[in-house]
Amino acid sequence: MLRDTHGGLRCSFCLLSTRAGDVAVDHPDQVITICADCVAGCNVLLAEDRDRTPLRPSRIKRRLDRDVIGQERVKRQLAVAVYNHHKRTSLSSSELELPKSNVLLIGPTGTGKTHLVRSLARLLAVPLHVGDATALTEAGYVGEDVESLLAGLLRAADGDLTRAQRGILYIDELDKVASRRGPAAHDGRDVGGEGVQQALLRLIEGTTVEVRVSGRGTSARTVQFDTSGVLVLCGGAFVGLDRVVRRRTQARSVGFGRARANEAAGGLADLRPEDLHAYGLIPEFTGRVPVIATLDPLDEDALVRILTEPRAALVKQYRRLFAMDGLRLQVTEPALRAIAQRCIAAGTGARGLRAELERVLLAPMYELPSREDVLDVWITEDTVAGAPVSLGLRSETG
Repeated sequence: MLRDTHGGLRCSFCLLSTRAGDVAVDHPDQVITICADCVAGCNVLLAEDRDRTPLRPSRIKRRLDRDVIGQERVKRQLAVAVYNHHKRTSLSSSELELPKSNVLLIGPTGTGKTHLVRSLARLLAVPLHVGDATALTEAGYVGEDVESLLAGLLRAADGDLTRAQRGILYIDELDKVASRRGPAAHDGRDVGGEGVQQALLRLIEGTTVEVRVSGRGTSARTVQFDTSGVLVLCGGAFVGLDRVVRRRTQARSVGFGRARANEAAGGLADLRPEDLHAYGLIPEFTGRVPVIATLDPLDEDALVRILTEPRAALVKQYRRLFAMDGLRLQVTEPALRAIAQRCIAAGTGARGLRAELERVLLAPMYELPSREDVLDVWITEDTVAGAPVSLGLRSETG
């Protein structure tokens, strides 16, 4: 343990006197003290080391497995895309130029598209901005222009342009900008959908875009945003796309076997870029998103695993909330399956799990913090159906 002339602790690394915010770490032999400046320096060195030695695809996939249940093929596709993207950005300008590994995620609502992207951004420790394509217009007169997506990414990086230019941009609800000629024509999207796709090309292909950044008050500035290092991920439900694929496969199939096999797979087992063209995406756009990943609908077993297995599983979160009031939350296996079945029936997938748990746990979360005699809170299949929760009193359990 190092001390200064006044008896205070010194940082074990830079030997300067410690101050508020510094940390002392217990060691078997002595107390090791590290100041906030040395912590910040270590973080910079670790970040630089991470940039030099990117995670291999297999390790990226294993890390995603901690937070994302199922979707094995999609996680592999994302891992390979991220790894290739890092290799591409590490090349010098004089070397062979490699195309960007942008990804298009297609799947029903509640299958984990946004969750996958957020988990990937946390894993890579890069800024992430999630934008909604439904708010975009071609020129930004009504709604937002596409440059607002980059402005959002810059805000996610706390104004650090260098970090923002190496971040992840996720454009959700991309199917809402499909042109009227596709099956999505009935959704009422204006004719500017194709123009929005054209405007998005600048962000996706890797060019320099002028981005207007608002400052304090009415002041604003313009920055030159290089999108070549931004990994762009797009997502959408693409309702009706399975019918496009089915029409094409049935038109060239003989007999019933092949058509039935494709229908059983949800209609997207044989998805090709030309199907996206028929849906309403322009060829220039699909050509710049080479990785197409289709997410499978989540079945009952997958939803039960989502409730219990990930590091931040919903059941673990609610158990922690109850534990803060001295209560033990017990959820039975039939109750978990009943919750999963309700989400499947409602078509909400994993997105509806929290709403179901809130509905079931509303009464005990409201009443039990005021009671001192309750220890255990049991959620059963009957509770999910509307029956009161079963309580275990402290006198009975103790």
